[in-house]
Amino acid sequence: KAVGINAGVREAMLGENKQSQKTIMIKNLSAGTDLRKLSEVIVEKCNLIHPSKVPELEQLLYYLQTRKVTVNTESVDKEMERIRQATSQFDDIDEIQEKADLNELESYVDLLYDDMKTKTRGTSLILQLARNPDNLAELIENEMVLGALSRVLREDWKKSIDLCTNIVYIFFCFSSFSEFHSILLQYKIGSSCLQIIENELKRFEYWNDELAKKKKVAIEEKSEESQKAFLKSEKKFQVVIHKQEQLLRVSVYLLLNIAEDTPIEIKMTQKSIIGFLNTMLERKSLELLILVVSFIKRLSIYKENKDVMKEMNVVSKLNKMIPHQSDILVSLILRLILNLSFDKDIRTQIIKCGMLPKLVNFVKEETHRVFALCILYHISVDDKCKGLFSYTDIVPIIVHILQDNEEGQLDMELMALCVNITQNPKIAAHFAQNLRLLLRQSLKNRDSLMLKMVRNILSHDVTEKKVVLSSINEIVSIVKDCPHEEQITVELLGVLAELNLPEIDFRQLVTEYNLVPWISRNLAPANKVADDVVLEIVRFVGNVVRDEDCAQLFANAGLPNTLIELITAKQEDDEIVLQILYVFYQMIFHKCTRELLIKQSQAPAYLIDLMHDKNTEVRRMCDTTLDIISEYDDEWATKIQYEKFKWHNSQWLEMVTQGNDPEVDSYDDDYLPER
Repeated sequence: KAVGINAGVREAMLGENKQSQKTIMIKNLSAGTDLRKLSEVIVEKCNLIHPSKVPELEQLLYYLQTRKVTVNTESVDKEMERIRQATSQFDDIDEIQEKADLNELESYVDLLYDDMKTKTRGTSLILQLARNPDNLAELIENEMVLGALSRVLREDWKKSIDLCTNIVYIFFCFSSFSEFHSILLQYKIGSSCLQIIENELKRFEYWNDELAKKKKVAIEEKSEESQKAFLKSEKKFQVVIHKQEQLLRVSVYLLLNIAEDTPIEIKMTQKSIIGFLNTMLERKSLELLILVVSFIKRLSIYKENKDVMKEMNVVSKLNKMIPHQSDILVSLILRLILNLSFDKDIRTQIIKCGMLPKLVNFVKEETHRVFALCILYHISVDDKCKGLFSYTDIVPIIVHILQDNEEGQLDMELMALCVNITQNPKIAAHFAQNLRLLLRQSLKNRDSLMLKMVRNILSHDVTEKKVVLSSINEIVSIVKDCPHEEQITVELLGVLAELNLPEIDFRQLVTEYNLVPWISRNLAPANKVADDVVLEIVRFVGNVVRDEDCAQLFANAGLPNTLIELITAKQEDDEIVLQILYVFYQMIFHKCTRELLIKQSQAPAYLIDLMHDKNTEVRRMCDTTLDIISEYDDEWATKIQYEKFKWHNSQWLEMVTQGNDPEVDSYDDDYLPER
């Protein structure tokens, strides 16, 4: 604790007033301190304080004595706060019973020049002081303390794990505050911690191998002596491992704190910090795992680090760690996997290691649902992975969530996942069993994403399509009466376009709701209706004109000419063009509309123009429709044949027409095609 003094000093020579400030450090201010005597001592030693200020100084000391130490958490990341709570600030690290006193700091430093046991005692006492945030400012200003601690750490860290843990913990206390990071870097504490971690991991590997050898000997010999030797070694191994994990924990936490500075983080990655963290994922200590996963998650936001993690197949180790009893650890693992799942190759690794069913099970838990859904959404983007969801419990889990949230808005992540996976026929068939629930809920809540999900289900050959018949009047009413809800209109039109059921009397539906003028008006290019709406209207028309009576209604209303105007206006939009061609294709089958299309519209001419479009599907639809026209009209059959001949022999005809090829004259005229 400290008292700040602001004083004004008048210089006699210049006649000017100058302001100065002095800080007085109060080393020992406990509940039993006599504040009156302490105030008098301060006034006696400091010439800047007038004796009349003793009562005011005493009041200030009382405030310092009774205030509670608070840490400014506004700048502390919430996640780091959760990590601090989970790791409990390493309270299980052994401490001596002796009480440390800040006034004896110099004597504690002297202990660092003695034998190993005394050094460990000295660092324990300094650690007691460092764990009190009020003492950090004075400790950081004492270069002798920092210099001695950093020297002992460099020279003796291999000799005593307790000594090493104490010193690293002292520096960790400083690392909790960003303003002290530069001091830690000055003494190269980060490099020392990396060196310590690397050595401890090698040491663990050696100990583990030795224990495995002793276990093998005990099994082979089956003697009482070998069994006792193995049990003794195993017990010693567990004790040493406990101490080692304390050291690793505090070292990783220190590095995690100073990694707030990006240049320092980059240096750590260059010194293989990712490899060390990946190795530590195999440890059992919950606190250590929380820190390690947090560190990896922070590093994973950079592409270079993500690529290294991909090569190490980090997700295979994360898969072994879930599910886990600690919600904090599971949450961190899911966030890390989410960061990594943006990479397609890592998504493949997630599938191969068998993590998909585990991620699906996390959707049941509200605590982890959002992150699990985000990861599953990334996986569902890949068409090859959509079918894998049919081997999990994703459908019953989602249906249960929908049933529990009939009134409320559902998570966007959940609905986005549903939209993706219902593109798979097997999953769509499973969801179709609950189609009535999905349709009722989507119409009630005006949920465009759920309607898209329903539309995807109906796009497959599912027997439950008849369920929609009971709601078809409501759907048409919403489409006509709610033009401002564009997304809802698009999806409902998409639903109607998928209803290829013989039970539906489309003529009655179109007539009852007077849809012909509404469709013609919205398809007219001059009205500038949104392209998505136009596309779905054309798809709906393509569905209803399969009925001959409906086709005649639209033909008599001049729809073919409207579609020709639209195809001219939207010629760059291949999807709209393709759907218009499909309407023509369906109308060609009906005798009543065939004659109108062929004799009274320019549809065949536009089909010929599009016959050689760059889009494969457009060309295929044109060829099919033109073949049908050729069967019913000889005049157009000749024109179509001539146009196809010109296209296939365009280069030869060009040479004949221009007469630029000297070899052409050598051919007999009988070999030229008839014009």
